[in-house]
Amino acid sequence: MQGPKRAAMKYNILATGSKGNATIIEDCILIDCGVPFKALKPYYRDLKLVLCSHCHGDHFNRRTITRIANERPMLRFGCCEWLVAPLVECGVQAKNIDVYEFDEVREYDSSLYVEDGYFRVEPFPLSHDVPNVGYKLSIGDEKLLYATDTSKILTEAKGYDLYLVEANYEDEELEQRIEKKIIEGADFIHEYKVMDNHLSHKGAMDYICTNMGPNSKYILMHQHQERRNENAGTV
Repeated sequence: MQGPKRAAMKYNILATGSKGNATIIEDCILIDCGVPFKALKPYYRDLKLVLCSHCHGDHFNRRTITRIANERPMLRFGCCEWLVAPLVECGVQAKNIDVYEFDEVREYDSSLYVEDGYFRVEPFPLSHDVPNVGYKLSIGDEKLLYATDTSKILTEAKGYDLYLVEANYEDEELEQRIEKKIIEGADFIHEYKVMDNHLSHKGAMDYICTNMGPNSKYILMHQHQERRNENAGTV
């Protein structure tokens, strides 16, 4: 006989966009640490794991990580191999870094991380101008996918409860900007870099609609036109 389903997964998007990225799951799992320490100050003492994706400063704020490593010397960090050295440089002890391989499922002791359910992390590769990774989290019966700073998402995530997915620009808007710059004789390298390294609103929605189930929820992250999301909630 199965026990009762655990409470819905909690999320708190502290920041998303080019000025900084940080999302807290279940009050204790931080995904990306690209904000000033003051933004994390109300939460950092409850953190049990920090998941890092890539080296850009809006996702990997070295001063903040250094401060957290000093304040919480036993805090665990999870990342792929390219961020091990930067984390150590910030003062994180190597023994406290869990190094992931793509598509490896890492299971954590639920008594240490999330009450009333197991906790699993599965990293998957993202296409960007530096090595980057997205994360699938399973907490009890709830599943979450997190993917930002990427031109495409190739992993399948059918019927997840929550999708946190980048929707950086509108295709039509970017095309109009390129056309305008062509007419003006201006350089449009930036626009091409955006297309090469970031997911459009249409690309995000195509992915979400292909994978989501009837009870799934999604939040569009890292939008070029900054809009206020439901920054905290449950699913």
